[in-house]
Amino acid sequence: MASAPSVSSSITARLQVEARPTAVSELTTAIEREGGIVTALDVTASGHERITVDVTCATRGEAHASDIVEALRMLDGVTVERVSDRTFLLHLGGKLSVESKVPLRNRDDLSMVYTPGVARVCEAIAAHPEDARRLTIKRNTVAVVTDGTAVLGLGNLGPLAALPVMEGKAVLFKRFADIDAFPIALDTTDIDQIVEAVCAIAPVFAGINLEDISAPRCFEIERRLRERLDIPVFHDDQHGTAIVVVAALTNALRVVEKKLPEVRIVLSGAGAAGTAVLKLLLAAGARDVVVADIDGVVHPARAGLRPELDWTAASTNPRGVTGTLRAALAGADVFVGVSAPDVIDGDDVATMAPDAIVFALANPRPEIEPEVAALHAAVVGTGRSDFANQINNVLAFPGVFRGLLDAQSHRITESMLLAAAQALASVVHDDELNPTYIVPSVFHPDVTAVVAAAVEQAARAAV
Repeated sequence: MASAPSVSSSITARLQVEARPTAVSELTTAIEREGGIVTALDVTASGHERITVDVTCATRGEAHASDIVEALRMLDGVTVERVSDRTFLLHLGGKLSVESKVPLRNRDDLSMVYTPGVARVCEAIAAHPEDARRLTIKRNTVAVVTDGTAVLGLGNLGPLAALPVMEGKAVLFKRFADIDAFPIALDTTDIDQIVEAVCAIAPVFAGINLEDISAPRCFEIERRLRERLDIPVFHDDQHGTAIVVVAALTNALRVVEKKLPEVRIVLSGAGAAGTAVLKLLLAAGARDVVVADIDGVVHPARAGLRPELDWTAASTNPRGVTGTLRAALAGADVFVGVSAPDVIDGDDVATMAPDAIVFALANPRPEIEPEVAALHAAVVGTGRSDFANQINNVLAFPGVFRGLLDAQSHRITESMLLAAAQALASVVHDDELNPTYIVPSVFHPDVTAVVAAAVEQAARAAV
C-alpha cells in the first residue's frame, strides 16, 4: 500500500508562469494528478506577461517529488527556477543554539559572570557539591546520548547521521518541558567506552536520555550507567515507549470495557522496546502476555532460545502457547507490535477476540496498515501522525524528566514509570474517551504538567 503524501516530504517550487487566467489551476491540477497535495500557493511577483509563483506541496518522498517537478516542467509556459526541500531547509545549520541567560553589558557584569567573581562560586560548589544543581546549568540540563546504531527505523547509520535526531529530541525537551538538552553522539559502539564517556561528562547533567542504541547492548549500557551515576538514566526507546503503550492500553480497555488482568495480550517484538513494554505491562497488572519475535513465540523449550530471552520466556506465556505469531493471535484481546512491517494482516486480526485492540507501532511502516486493522479491531493505535491514536514517546519523556529534575531525583524506578503511564492515561477524561481518542494530542497543554507532577511525587516518595 502506497504511503500518503506527508509534510515531512514537502517541497516548495519557484515557477515562472505565463500570466493567463488558467495558470494557477493548471499548476494545482498537474500536482494533484501526480498524487501530490498542494498546501500553499503564493504569487510573489507579477508582470504584464509573466508571474512568479511559489507552490508548496506534500509528497510521498524524493522520487515522488521528482515526478511532480517533472510534471510542472512539462506544462506550456512554465519554467521551474528552483525546488527546495522544506525539511532539509529546516535543518540547515542545525536546530539548536546556545544563548546566555545573563547580560554582559559592562566590566561589572564581566567580573561577576567570569573572573574574579566566578571563583567564589567555584569554591562554594567544591565545598558543597550539591549546590551545583542550584548554581549551574546542571539543574535543568539533560544529555541525549547515542552511538547511532539504531536510528529510528533506519538501522546503524553512525553518530553523525544520528545527530539530526538527537537535535530534534533536544528541541522537544525545550518545547514541551522547558528542559535544556544537548545532543551527544559518540563515535564508538564499544560498551565500555560508551559507559566511560557518559560517566566522564555526567557532572554537567541532571539526567541522561539514551537514544537509538541497538539491543541488546542498550540493556547493558543502561544497567551499568544506573549503577555508577547518581542521576537518572532513561532509555527512551524502552521506557518512553512502554509508558505511552501502557497509558494507551489503559484507555483502550476502558473503551471496550475489559480489564487488564483478564485480557490476552500478544506482543510482537522482544528487543529493547518490547522488553520494556512487557515489564511495564506486567507491573501494571497484565497476567497473560505471549511474546513473539522473528523466530516465533518465545517459550522456555524453544530451540535455540537466546540467553537474553530467558527472562521473557520465564515471565510470560502462562498457557504454554507455541508456534507462530499469527497462530498466537487467535483469540487474543490485544496486539502490541514493536517489531517490523507487515508481520500480520487483516485475516489475522479477524481471528482475535471480539472488540480487539491493535497497536501497530513499527516505524515508518507498521506491522499492519491501520486502515486494514480497523476493519476488524475496535481500537487501533499506531506510531504514525496521519492516523488517530498516535502512540508517540513525546507524550512521556518531557514530563518524566521534568518530574525527575524537579524532584532532584538520583534514579528512576519502575514505580515512577508506572506513575507516568497512569497520569498520561488520566489526561483523557471520560467524556472525551472514544475509539479514536485514547491518548491526548502531543500538543495537549496538560500532558507535561500532569506527567511531571506524578513522577515528581513518585520520586519523592522513593527517597
